[in-house]
Amino acid sequence: MALSLRQITGSNFSYQHLPFDRFLDDAADLGREQLELWGVAPQLHVPRLSNAEARAVRRAAESRGLAVRCLTPEQVMYPVNVASPVPWLREGSIATFRRAAELCAELGAELLLLTPGRGFEDEPVDAAWRRSADAIGEIAAYAGTLGVTCVLEALQRVESNLVNDSRALARMIGEIGAPNLGAVLDTVAMAAAGETVDDYFDALGDRVRHVHLIDGRPTGHLVWGDGELPLEDYLAALGRRGYRGHMTFELFGDGTYAFAPRAAVERCLTAVRTALPA
Repeated sequence: MALSLRQITGSNFSYQHLPFDRFLDDAADLGREQLELWGVAPQLHVPRLSNAEARAVRRAAESRGLAVRCLTPEQVMYPVNVASPVPWLREGSIATFRRAAELCAELGAELLLLTPGRGFEDEPVDAAWRRSADAIGEIAAYAGTLGVTCVLEALQRVESNLVNDSRALARMIGEIGAPNLGAVLDTVAMAAAGETVDDYFDALGDRVRHVHLIDGRPTGHLVWGDGELPLEDYLAALGRRGYRGHMTFELFGDGTYAFAPRAAVERCLTAVRTALPA
C-alpha cells in the first residue's frame, strides 16, 4: 500500500520558544491535518493544563482544520519515570500519565505516547521491568476507560535500560496484554539498535500504531538531510508492510531548529515528498 504525505502530522517539537498559536498557524499553512502535541512547558505542561485549557487547544486546532491525533508528554528529561524505584517518583509519574489520558479525551486525541522509564543501573533489570510493566498496564487500563489508546516507544540505551529494541518492546506489550496498547516505531531508536523497519513489523505486526520519522547519525532527531539514515528505504518498507498510521517529525536534536522551526519542517516535508514512490 502506498504511503501518502497526508500521513505526516504537524507537531510542536522545536516550537517551544514560540507561541503555540504560531505552531498551529504553521501546521495549517503547511497542509497538515493531524497533530502530535508535545506536552512540554510552557505550551502544554500536563500537570498544569486544565480541562478547559485543553478544550481551548482543541477548538483552536479545529478552527484551522486540524485535529489532535497524539499527545506525547515530555517524559525523558522531566522527572517522569514509571520504572523508578523511588516510590513518590513512580507514583507521581503514573498520576501524570493518568492525567495525560484525561487530557487526550479533552483534546480528542486517539493516542497517548508512553515510554518505559528506567531503573537504577546497579539493580536487577527484572525488578525495574516489573515496575514499568505494572505502571504501563495501570495507565493503559485507565486510558481505556476514556476511549484512549496508548502507544509505547522503545528508547535508546542512554535513555532507558529496559526497552531498547523491537523484541523487548514486543515482549513488554505482550506481557502487559492490554487491548488498547500498541507500539511506536522511532527511526532513530531503531537505527541506534541496529534494526530495520522489517524487524519492527516482524516483531510487532499491526501493533505498530505510530511512527516518529526522523534523521540521525544514527542518533540526534535531525531534519532529513542533516543525518545519514535512509529515508527512501524506510518509506518503501513502511509502504510494503501496509502501514496506514501517522508519522511525525520529532525534531529537537539540533538546538538551532528552535530558531526557525517552520523551515526545519519544510525541509522534512520536501525530503519525504521527494522520497515517496511516484
